[in-house]
Amino acid sequence: MRALLLPRPTTIRRWASRGLLLIALLFLLREASSIVLPVLVALILTFVMAPAVRTMRHHGIPEGISAAMLVTTLMGCTVLALALLAEPATQWWQRAPQAVSQALNRVDRWRASIPGFGPQSERRAGTRTTAPPAPDPLRERLTSESVALTATVVGQGLRLVVSAAATTVLLYFLLASEHWVLSRCIELLPARPRLRALVLGGLRSAQRDISRYVVSVALINTGVGIVVSLVMWMLELPNPGLWGALATVMNFIPYLGPLIMSGLILGASLVSSLGDGSVLSLAAPVLAYLAIHAVEANAVTPLVVGRQLSMNPLSVLLSVMFWGWLWGMAGAVLAVPLLICLKAISRRHPLMRPVSVYLQGSDRPCPSLASLLRPPAAIVTSVDTTVDTTVHTEIHTQLPPEMQTEMQTDLQPPRSAP
Repeated sequence: MRALLLPRPTTIRRWASRGLLLIALLFLLREASSIVLPVLVALILTFVMAPAVRTMRHHGIPEGISAAMLVTTLMGCTVLALALLAEPATQWWQRAPQAVSQALNRVDRWRASIPGFGPQSERRAGTRTTAPPAPDPLRERLTSESVALTATVVGQGLRLVVSAAATTVLLYFLLASEHWVLSRCIELLPARPRLRALVLGGLRSAQRDISRYVVSVALINTGVGIVVSLVMWMLELPNPGLWGALATVMNFIPYLGPLIMSGLILGASLVSSLGDGSVLSLAAPVLAYLAIHAVEANAVTPLVVGRQLSMNPLSVLLSVMFWGWLWGMAGAVLAVPLLICLKAISRRHPLMRPVSVYLQGSDRPCPSLASLLRPPAAIVTSVDTTVDTTVHTEIHTQLPPEMQTEMQTDLQPPRSAP
């Protein structure tokens, strides 16, 4: 009787509890990044490499052997690339304090050459003191914190090595047991063909989209890195191969990666011999990189990736900012694959279809406000019919013949009563 007299939770309380749960989940993901990040990276790489494992299995090669071959090839290429880039990266790291000092000296000379900003103009304005110039706090801080910065970099490097080892081991086991895990997940669902077909179609669609995106973008970024290396070599920027590799990695981060890369190239040209020349020679590497990125972003990537994987630029930028805040550089790299997973799920869930509308990029012009105020019954019916037909077609092609006939009967709309 007392339980009946207790007040029922209101809508505000329910939403407040959900909001608190979401905030707690976000901080949990941030604190558990050392565990969650290797799992996510291994899952995305499994989506990319699973089609190759299935192809080898159809040709009689066991999954364990094919997974070992793919993982060994991936690790060999990664170790070879790191070995080739270790020497130039070490050279830039050793000359970093001297490079920063040279950059500050050149900035001081440029400031002195501008009327009204140099130290001579300050003395002419009435400062008659003969005291020595005040020490630069930036240089003192760089000198005092160099040891702490080195210790931080070493610690982060060891953490990265441990995470890479865990990701490699987990990737092998996921590739070797991908078919078994997928079969058990489908088997745990209720014995309804339509539900199982929807889940299987969603997983296969997400796997296909992520695999296509990662492979296409990796090939494009490799080409961008090669072109950037050649251009930096022609412009006589030191260690052009290093800048090409950095351009390849940074290009995986939409919008923010090219901005960071532009700042790095500008700093490299400032501390190198290019900074002694004119402003045009100093800005030539940055301008060349921006031109290469403009061609890649506006012509090459839309042509290769296609409209099927096109995303709303605003949603991509927000995803990069959110996952970058949560997990740093690794989260920014994983932002677009996670967004593709969300789009694949939202396209097949009736309650999440509005989310897929915001995530999907489209060249179609927006309708006028007057047309949106009209009765939308016919428009909504046609849109729902198109989405249901697309989902049904994707699922229907992935089922055995006997299940296709059963699913076709199950998906028939009910007949109206006469």
